[in-house]
Amino acid sequence: KTTLLRALAGLLPQSHGHVILDGKTLDDPATGVCVIPERRAIGFVFQDYLLFPHLSVIDNVAFGLRMDGASKAAARQRALPFLERLGIADLADRRPTALSGGQAQRVALARALARAPGLLLLDEPLAALDASSRLEVRADLRGHLTSFGGPSLVVTHDALEAMVLADRLLVIEGGRVVQRGPTNDVVSRPATDFVARMT
Repeated sequence: KTTLLRALAGLLPQSHGHVILDGKTLDDPATGVCVIPERRAIGFVFQDYLLFPHLSVIDNVAFGLRMDGASKAAARQRALPFLERLGIADLADRRPTALSGGQAQRVALARALARAPGLLLLDEPLAALDASSRLEVRADLRGHLTSFGGPSLVVTHDALEAMVLADRLLVIEGGRVVQRGPTNDVVSRPATDFVARMT
């Protein structure tokens, strides 16, 4: 499942198949098309968040904007509304080592959203959190994904997390898709024993 996210983001070369986002081909080995990750309109929230420890929160969020050519001041100005939207503006000057797991998750999400992606990828977004903060952050993340406006793809091994965060589920068992559809349909009509046990 993580391999799928890495392929969509352009972090893993493909030998066959293709990736198309908003009508634009990002990968097609048959024709030699391979758009580099920096040029894809894709935001990626990694399982361990991958925040830069030497940068402040606001500079972590502004990082992608700087890579797109914005000045430091302009990138920070564009990053600030994302900190405010995620309720972490008061943390702007902190370093990642001074953040809780939930705060770090919000910073990683703000960084992914700041570049206005056409697709948002989240790899086990709550796995690094302790059980006490997971419940609060899960509900919070659901709200942010709903307001995102574009498609989001969340990879998780946690069935409850999938049901709370997703409008549609795609269940993979043994490397094969065994069921897909609206969350309510998958939960109420599991196609395999694996799906039934999961839900």
